[in-house]
Amino acid sequence: MRNIQEFLKIFSRNLRRVLERLNVDFEKLQEIRMRVEQPLLVTWDGREYFVRSTGEITDKEEEGYLVERRELLETVEYIAHYSLYAFEDEIRQGFLTIQGGHRIGIAGKIIMEGEKIKSVKHISFLNIRLSHQRKGCADNILPYLIERDEVCHTLIISPPRCGKTTLLRDLIRQISNGTSYFPGITVGVVDERSEIGGAYLGVPQNDLGIRTDVLDCCPKAEGMMMLIRAMSPRMIAVDEIGDYQDIRAIESVIHCGCKLLATVHGDSMEDVQRKPLLQKLVQERVFERYIVLHNHRKIGQVKEIFDDRGTDIYHGGGALC
Repeated sequence: MRNIQEFLKIFSRNLRRVLERLNVDFEKLQEIRMRVEQPLLVTWDGREYFVRSTGEITDKEEEGYLVERRELLETVEYIAHYSLYAFEDEIRQGFLTIQGGHRIGIAGKIIMEGEKIKSVKHISFLNIRLSHQRKGCADNILPYLIERDEVCHTLIISPPRCGKTTLLRDLIRQISNGTSYFPGITVGVVDERSEIGGAYLGVPQNDLGIRTDVLDCCPKAEGMMMLIRAMSPRMIAVDEIGDYQDIRAIESVIHCGCKLLATVHGDSMEDVQRKPLLQKLVQERVFERYIVLHNHRKIGQVKEIFDDRGTDIYHGGGALC
Protein backbone atom coordinates (compact mmCIF):
# COMPACT_ATOMS: atom_id res chain seq x y z
CA MET A 1 0.00 0.00 0.00
CA ARG A 2 1.37 3.37 -1.03
CA ASN A 3 1.50 6.44 1.22
CA ILE A 4 0.83 4.65 4.52
CA GLN A 5 1.84 7.70 6.56
CA GLU A 6 -0.55 9.93 4.60
CA PHE A 7 -3.35 7.42 5.16
CA LEU A 8 -2.69 7.26 8.91
CA LYS A 9 -3.14 11.03 9.20
CA ILE A 10 -6.92 10.57 9.11
CA PHE A 11 -6.83 9.04 12.60
CA SER A 12 -6.76 10.80 15.97
CA ARG A 13 -3.33 11.30 17.49
CA ASN A 14 -3.64 8.39 19.93
CA LEU A 15 -5.05 5.99 17.35
CA ARG A 16 -2.37 7.05 14.89
CA ARG A 17 0.34 6.09 17.38
CA VAL A 18 -1.27 2.66 17.85
CA LEU A 19 -1.68 2.03 14.12
CA GLU A 20 1.84 3.24 13.29
CA ARG A 21 3.08 0.34 15.44
CA LEU A 22 0.71 -2.17 13.84
CA ASN A 23 2.83 -5.26 13.20
CA VAL A 24 1.13 -6.42 9.98
CA ASP A 25 1.67 -6.10 6.26
CA PHE A 26 -0.58 -3.21 5.22
CA GLU A 27 -0.98 -4.81 1.78
CA LYS A 28 -3.12 -7.48 3.46
CA LEU A 29 -5.01 -5.08 5.73
CA GLN A 30 -8.64 -4.89 4.61
CA GLU A 31 -10.61 -3.08 7.33
CA ILE A 32 -10.15 -1.00 10.46
CA ARG A 33 -13.26 -0.84 12.65
CA MET A 34 -13.83 1.73 15.38
CA ARG A 35 -16.75 1.68 17.81
CA VAL A 36 -17.10 4.00 20.82
CA GLU A 37 -15.96 2.29 24.04
CA GLN A 38 -15.24 -0.95 22.16
CA PRO A 39 -11.90 -2.55 21.25
CA LEU A 40 -10.18 -1.53 18.02
CA LEU A 41 -10.60 -4.22 15.35
CA VAL A 42 -8.82 -4.93 12.08
CA THR A 43 -9.45 -7.45 9.33
CA TRP A 44 -6.11 -8.72 8.08
CA ASP A 45 -5.58 -11.45 5.47
CA GLY A 46 -9.22 -12.50 5.79
CA ARG A 47 -9.27 -12.77 9.60
CA GLU A 48 -10.47 -10.42 12.33
CA TYR A 49 -8.14 -9.35 15.13
CA PHE A 50 -8.16 -6.98 18.10
CA VAL A 51 -5.33 -4.44 18.30
CA ARG A 52 -3.34 -3.87 21.48
CA SER A 53 -2.14 -0.37 22.45
CA THR A 54 1.35 -1.58 21.45
CA GLY A 55 0.17 -2.22 17.89
CA GLU A 56 0.25 -6.00 18.17
CA ILE A 57 -2.76 -7.98 16.95
CA THR A 58 -4.48 -10.51 19.21
CA ASP A 59 -7.50 -12.82 19.38
CA LYS A 60 -8.22 -11.71 22.97
CA GLU A 61 -10.96 -9.10 23.25
CA GLU A 62 -9.89 -7.94 26.71
CA GLU A 63 -6.46 -6.94 25.36
CA GLY A 64 -7.84 -4.71 22.61
CA TYR A 65 -7.33 -0.95 22.69
CA LEU A 66 -10.61 0.73 23.71
CA VAL A 67 -11.66 3.52 21.37
CA GLU A 68 -12.88 6.61 23.21
CA ARG A 69 -15.61 8.87 21.80
CA ARG A 70 -13.26 11.85 21.58
CA GLU A 71 -10.80 9.77 19.53
CA LEU A 72 -13.49 8.68 17.09
CA LEU A 73 -14.84 12.23 16.73
CA GLU A 74 -11.31 13.60 16.23
CA THR A 75 -10.86 11.00 13.49
CA VAL A 76 -14.12 12.09 11.83
CA GLU A 77 -12.93 15.71 11.87
CA TYR A 78 -9.64 14.77 10.21
CA ILE A 79 -11.46 12.68 7.57
CA ALA A 80 -13.83 15.54 6.73
CA HIS A 81 -11.17 18.25 7.03
CA TYR A 82 -13.18 19.81 9.90
CA SER A 83 -16.18 20.43 7.63
CA LEU A 84 -18.77 17.66 7.79
CA TYR A 85 -21.24 19.99 6.10
CA ALA A 86 -19.14 19.89 2.92
CA PHE A 87 -19.54 16.10 2.85
CA GLU A 88 -23.25 16.04 3.66
CA ASP A 89 -24.29 14.36 0.39
CA GLU A 90 -21.85 11.51 0.93
CA ILE A 91 -22.69 11.16 4.62
CA ARG A 92 -26.36 10.73 3.67
CA GLN A 93 -25.29 7.57 1.84
CA GLY A 94 -23.50 6.31 4.94
CA PHE A 95 -19.92 6.65 3.76
CA LEU A 96 -17.11 8.97 2.72
CA THR A 97 -14.39 8.20 0.19
CA ILE A 98 -10.94 9.65 0.79
CA GLN A 99 -7.82 10.07 -1.31
CA GLY A 100 -6.57 6.68 -2.43
CA GLY A 101 -10.08 5.25 -2.83
CA HIS A 102 -10.43 4.14 0.81
CA ARG A 103 -14.08 4.09 1.91
CA ILE A 104 -15.14 5.21 5.39
CA GLY A 105 -18.45 3.68 6.49
CA ILE A 106 -20.35 5.76 9.04
CA ALA A 107 -23.11 4.87 11.52
CA GLY A 108 -24.85 6.70 14.34
CA LYS A 109 -28.14 8.55 14.87
CA ILE A 110 -30.02 9.04 11.60
CA ILE A 111 -31.71 12.40 11.00
CA MET A 112 -34.75 12.15 8.72
CA GLU A 113 -36.38 14.80 6.54
CA GLY A 114 -39.75 13.42 5.57
CA GLU A 115 -39.06 9.95 4.20
CA LYS A 116 -35.47 10.71 3.22
CA ILE A 117 -32.25 10.53 5.23
CA LYS A 118 -30.96 14.06 5.84
CA SER A 119 -27.77 13.32 7.75
CA VAL A 120 -26.03 11.16 10.36
CA LYS A 121 -25.62 12.71 13.81
CA HIS A 122 -23.71 11.47 16.88
CA ILE A 123 -21.38 9.36 14.74
CA SER A 124 -20.26 6.46 16.94
CA PHE A 125 -19.11 3.80 14.48
CA LEU A 126 -16.56 3.86 11.66
CA ASN A 127 -15.49 1.16 9.23
CA ILE A 128 -12.42 2.06 7.16
CA ARG A 129 -12.21 -0.22 4.12
CA LEU A 130 -8.78 0.00 2.55
CA SER A 131 -8.40 0.11 -1.21
CA HIS A 132 -5.64 -2.05 -2.68
CA GLN A 133 -4.29 -2.25 -6.20
CA ARG A 134 -3.06 -5.71 -7.24
CA LYS A 135 -1.50 -5.39 -10.65
CA GLY A 136 -1.60 -8.70 -12.47
CA CYS A 137 -4.40 -10.26 -10.43
CA ALA A 138 -6.52 -10.53 -13.61
CA ASP A 139 -3.79 -12.28 -15.63
CA ASN A 140 -5.45 -15.71 -15.49
CA ILE A 141 -8.99 -14.36 -15.84
CA LEU A 142 -8.79 -12.06 -18.86
CA PRO A 143 -8.29 -14.84 -21.48
CA TYR A 144 -11.72 -16.24 -20.51
CA LEU A 145 -13.31 -12.87 -21.28
CA ILE A 146 -11.94 -12.53 -24.82
CA GLU A 147 -13.82 -14.08 -27.72
CA ARG A 148 -13.14 -13.43 -31.41
CA ASP A 149 -10.84 -10.53 -30.48
CA GLU A 150 -13.63 -8.81 -28.51
CA VAL A 151 -14.18 -8.36 -24.79
CA CYS A 152 -17.31 -10.15 -23.59
CA HIS A 153 -20.04 -8.38 -21.64
CA THR A 154 -18.98 -9.49 -18.14
CA LEU A 155 -20.56 -9.49 -14.67
CA ILE A 156 -18.43 -10.13 -11.58
CA ILE A 157 -20.51 -11.73 -8.80
CA SER A 158 -19.07 -11.50 -5.32
CA PRO A 159 -19.98 -11.34 -1.62
CA PRO A 160 -18.49 -8.36 0.28
CA ARG A 161 -14.73 -8.42 0.93
CA CYS A 162 -13.89 -10.93 -1.78
CA GLY A 163 -11.82 -8.68 -4.04
CA LYS A 164 -14.36 -7.77 -6.74
CA THR A 165 -13.26 -4.13 -7.01
CA THR A 166 -9.62 -5.19 -7.01
CA LEU A 167 -10.28 -7.59 -9.89
CA LEU A 168 -12.40 -5.00 -11.72
CA ARG A 169 -9.60 -2.44 -11.43
CA ASP A 170 -6.97 -4.75 -12.92
CA LEU A 171 -9.25 -5.91 -15.72
CA ILE A 172 -9.82 -2.27 -16.66
CA ARG A 173 -6.07 -1.60 -16.63
CA GLN A 174 -5.21 -4.61 -18.80
CA ILE A 175 -8.06 -4.08 -21.28
CA SER A 176 -7.07 -0.41 -21.60
CA ASN A 177 -3.34 -1.04 -22.01
CA GLY A 178 -3.69 -4.18 -24.10
CA THR A 179 -1.82 -7.46 -23.77
CA SER A 180 0.28 -9.71 -25.99
CA TYR A 181 -2.93 -11.30 -27.34
CA PHE A 182 -5.36 -8.35 -27.14
CA PRO A 183 -4.91 -4.75 -28.37
CA GLY A 184 -5.88 -2.02 -25.92
CA ILE A 185 -9.25 -0.31 -26.30
CA THR A 186 -10.84 2.88 -24.94
CA VAL A 187 -12.51 2.29 -21.56
CA GLY A 188 -14.96 4.58 -19.78
CA VAL A 189 -15.24 4.18 -16.00
CA VAL A 190 -18.11 5.53 -13.91
CA ASP A 191 -16.56 5.67 -10.44
CA GLU A 192 -19.54 6.62 -8.29
CA ARG A 193 -17.79 6.14 -4.94
CA SER A 194 -14.22 6.97 -6.04
CA GLU A 195 -13.20 3.41 -5.18
CA ILE A 196 -12.06 2.16 -8.57
CA GLY A 197 -9.66 4.94 -9.51
CA GLY A 198 -9.27 6.55 -6.08
CA ALA A 199 -9.24 9.94 -7.79
CA TYR A 200 -7.78 13.03 -6.16
CA LEU A 201 -8.66 16.37 -7.79
CA GLY A 202 -10.07 14.38 -10.70
CA VAL A 203 -6.89 12.36 -11.35
CA PRO A 204 -7.04 8.58 -10.60
CA GLN A 205 -4.44 7.55 -8.04
CA ASN A 206 -4.77 3.91 -9.14
CA ASP A 207 -3.48 2.82 -12.54
CA LEU A 208 -6.49 2.24 -14.79
CA GLY A 209 -4.57 2.15 -18.05
CA ILE A 210 -3.55 4.56 -20.79
CA ARG A 211 -6.86 4.50 -22.71
CA THR A 212 -9.21 4.99 -19.76
CA ASP A 213 -11.47 8.00 -19.07
CA VAL A 214 -13.07 8.36 -15.63
CA LEU A 215 -16.20 10.10 -14.37
CA ASP A 216 -15.56 10.47 -10.64
CA CYS A 217 -18.34 10.75 -8.03
CA CYS A 218 -20.98 10.41 -10.74
CA PRO A 219 -24.16 8.27 -10.43
CA LYS A 220 -23.77 5.17 -12.56
CA ALA A 221 -26.86 5.51 -14.75
CA GLU A 222 -26.19 9.13 -15.70
CA GLY A 223 -22.47 8.51 -16.04
CA MET A 224 -22.82 5.62 -18.48
CA MET A 225 -24.89 7.74 -20.84
CA MET A 226 -22.55 10.74 -20.48
CA LEU A 227 -19.56 8.61 -21.44
CA ILE A 228 -21.30 7.19 -24.50
CA ARG A 229 -22.27 10.66 -25.71
CA ALA A 230 -18.97 12.39 -24.94
CA MET A 231 -16.06 9.93 -24.90
CA SER A 232 -16.98 7.14 -27.38
CA PRO A 233 -15.69 4.26 -25.23
CA ARG A 234 -15.43 0.71 -26.56
CA MET A 235 -16.14 -0.58 -23.06
CA ILE A 236 -17.80 0.86 -19.95
CA ALA A 237 -16.94 -0.34 -16.44
CA VAL A 238 -19.01 0.21 -13.27
CA ASP A 239 -18.98 -1.17 -9.73
CA GLU A 240 -21.99 -2.50 -7.81
CA ILE A 241 -25.01 -2.21 -10.07
CA GLY A 242 -28.14 -2.20 -7.98
CA ASP A 243 -31.26 -0.31 -9.08
CA TYR A 244 -33.64 0.02 -12.03
CA GLN A 245 -31.89 3.12 -13.36
CA ASP A 246 -28.63 1.14 -13.59
CA ILE A 247 -30.38 -1.66 -15.47
CA ARG A 248 -31.98 0.72 -17.97
CA ALA A 249 -28.62 2.40 -18.57
CA ILE A 250 -26.98 -1.01 -19.07
CA GLU A 251 -29.55 -1.87 -21.74
CA SER A 252 -28.76 1.43 -23.49
CA VAL A 253 -25.02 0.71 -23.33
CA ILE A 254 -25.54 -2.72 -24.92
CA HIS A 255 -27.74 -1.29 -27.67
CA CYS A 256 -25.06 1.30 -28.48
CA GLY A 257 -22.61 -1.51 -29.25
CA CYS A 258 -20.45 -0.74 -26.23
CA LYS A 259 -19.07 -3.59 -24.12
CA LEU A 260 -19.90 -3.70 -20.40
CA LEU A 261 -17.86 -4.76 -17.36
CA ALA A 262 -19.76 -4.61 -14.06
CA THR A 263 -19.93 -6.05 -10.56
CA VAL A 264 -22.81 -7.05 -8.29
CA HIS A 265 -23.14 -8.44 -4.78
CA GLY A 266 -24.08 -12.11 -4.74
CA ASP A 267 -22.92 -15.60 -3.75
CA SER A 268 -23.59 -17.59 -6.92
CA MET A 269 -25.20 -17.67 -10.36
CA GLU A 270 -28.39 -18.91 -8.71
CA ASP A 271 -28.33 -15.93 -6.37
CA VAL A 272 -28.11 -13.51 -9.33
CA GLN A 273 -30.88 -15.33 -11.21
CA ARG A 274 -33.16 -14.81 -8.19
CA LYS A 275 -32.60 -11.04 -8.13
CA PRO A 276 -35.64 -9.35 -9.78
CA LEU A 277 -33.44 -6.61 -11.24
CA LEU A 278 -31.12 -9.03 -13.01
CA GLN A 279 -33.46 -11.82 -14.07
CA LYS A 280 -34.28 -10.24 -17.42
CA LEU A 281 -30.62 -9.59 -18.26
CA VAL A 282 -29.73 -13.20 -17.44
CA GLN A 283 -32.66 -14.65 -19.37
CA GLU A 284 -31.87 -12.52 -22.43
CA ARG A 285 -28.19 -13.54 -22.21
CA VAL A 286 -27.04 -9.93 -22.07
CA PHE A 287 -23.92 -10.92 -20.13
CA GLU A 288 -21.63 -13.29 -21.97
CA ARG A 289 -19.44 -14.10 -18.97
CA TYR A 290 -20.08 -14.39 -15.24
CA ILE A 291 -17.16 -14.49 -12.78
CA VAL A 292 -18.06 -15.82 -9.31
CA LEU A 293 -15.72 -14.98 -6.42
CA HIS A 294 -15.62 -16.37 -2.89
CA ASN A 295 -13.34 -16.29 0.17
CA HIS A 296 -13.75 -19.77 1.64
CA ARG A 297 -10.03 -20.35 2.08
CA LYS A 298 -8.51 -16.99 1.20
CA ILE A 299 -9.63 -13.56 0.03
CA GLY A 300 -9.92 -13.25 -3.74
CA GLN A 301 -10.73 -16.78 -4.86
CA VAL A 302 -12.24 -17.30 -8.31
CA LYS A 303 -14.84 -19.98 -7.78
CA GLU A 304 -16.29 -20.32 -11.29
CA ILE A 305 -16.65 -18.60 -14.65
CA PHE A 306 -19.81 -19.15 -16.69
CA ASP A 307 -20.75 -18.26 -20.26
CA ASP A 308 -24.10 -16.75 -21.30
CA ARG A 309 -25.77 -20.17 -21.37
CA GLY A 310 -24.73 -20.91 -17.81
CA THR A 311 -22.06 -23.40 -18.86
CA ASP A 312 -19.19 -23.62 -16.37
CA ILE A 313 -16.04 -22.83 -18.40
CA TYR A 314 -13.70 -22.47 -15.43
CA HIS A 315 -13.83 -24.25 -12.09
CA GLY A 316 -10.92 -24.39 -9.75
CA GLY A 317 -10.90 -21.74 -7.03
CA GLY A 318 -7.71 -20.05 -8.18
CA ALA A 319 -6.54 -17.02 -6.22
CA LEU A 320 -6.58 -13.55 -7.74
CA CYS A 321 -3.21 -12.70 -6.23
